[in-house]
Parts: sequence; C-alpha cells; structure tokens
Amino acid sequence: MSGSSLDHQLEKMRRDWDERARENARFYVNTEKTDWNDDEFFASGRRTVAEEVLTDMINICQGKDPKQMKILEIGCGAGRVTRALADVFGEVHAVDVSGEMIVRATAALHDLPHAHAYQNNGMDLTVIAEGGFDFAFSTIVFQHIPSRAVIENYVREVNRLLKPGALFKFQVQGDATIETEPDDTWLGVAFSEQQAREMAERCGFEPRYMHGAGGQYFWLWFFKR
Repeated sequence: MSGSSLDHQLEKMRRDWDERARENARFYVNTEKTDWNDDEFFASGRRTVAEEVLTDMINICQGKDPKQMKILEIGCGAGRVTRALADVFGEVHAVDVSGEMIVRATAALHDLPHAHAYQNNGMDLTVIAEGGFDFAFSTIVFQHIPSRAVIENYVREVNRLLKPGALFKFQVQGDATIETEPDDTWLGVAFSEQQAREMAERCGFEPRYMHGAGGQYFWLWFFKR
C-alpha cells in the first residue's frame, strides 16, 4: 500500500469512528443494544473481562499479582472494557483511533487514576511513551480494520511494548468467505490460521493457542519471544 493510500485509509477510519461515536458510541462499541444506560454498558464490559480475562489468568499473569501489572488495551472505544480491566489490574493504558471515543472513555475512567486513554493514529502505539507492559488485550477491534498490514503493524508495536514472555490476547476476523473493501471500516479483513501464525512469527511472537478459526471471533494467544 502506498503512503498516500495508507494515509487515506487511516483518516477514513478515524473519521468514520468519530461519526459513529457522535451518533451512538455505545451501540457501535457493543451492538447488542441501541439504548445502553451506564450500569448496563459497563456491566457488559465486566462480563467480557469475566469471560475472556478472569478465566485465563494463568496465561495472563504468569505468577504475577494482577494489581502489580501494567496492561495495554487496543481499541478501547468508550471505555466499556477498559473500566472493567481497571478493576483487576494495577495500571491500564488504552488507545483508540477516534478522538470522540477517547472523550467518552476518559469520562468513563474519571474516578480511576490508574487507567488512561489516548488517541492514536490507527496503526501504531507511539502515543504510549514507555514499554514494560505485562499483558495486552483487544476484543472486537481488529474485525473492523480493512488492512492486514495495519493489523500486523499493531501486532508488531504491541511486541515492542511488551515484556519478554508476556501475552497479547486478541481477536481477528476469521471468516474468509467475507468480502471486504479497503474503505470499509466496519467489516474488516479476515485471517486464516496459517496467516495468523505467519504474522506472529514476523512480529516476534510465539502463536501458542488459537480458538474460533473460520468465525467472526477468532481468538489468538501470542506470547512475546
């Protein structure tokens, strides 16, 4: 992809997600409902953490006290999962391409001084000043990115910020029957198991586990080498 094409794609991602945030941020973060109230919305984030994080603490913590861990979330949206992660871990840093979403996430985290949200450029993590992260997490985010190159750059950037041996647990779109377009910022590009393994190797990870290949929620457990 040329530099101008990439810039256009990233700008469209930012613009589209800003528009979605202004229209109905919570719906576009979690499409189960159109009229979330605060309690329901953040309870849905706690369910996600209960199902995908608290059930996997051996891989995630590797003997560490979660209250002593610094973690990273990619694609925080309006802070639905970020707030729940902050209930578990000692320090949480989260990014999103949409400034409008970050305004909402920052409001959601106002009473949690150990949780931070930043707008990034949609493909790297240069907005995060320091590494040394113990765990990274992303859910229902990369399914909206129309470029494997952008997703792979995120994975490489997560590797840069993680401590050796730390886990990046995340989802990609696994349904290869879906046809996507470069300008579609809702329906993202799919990965096969082989493509996921190859991406892990190129980015310095061991792809230890995979679950859900062929479906919308294709979970990957990448451990930094």
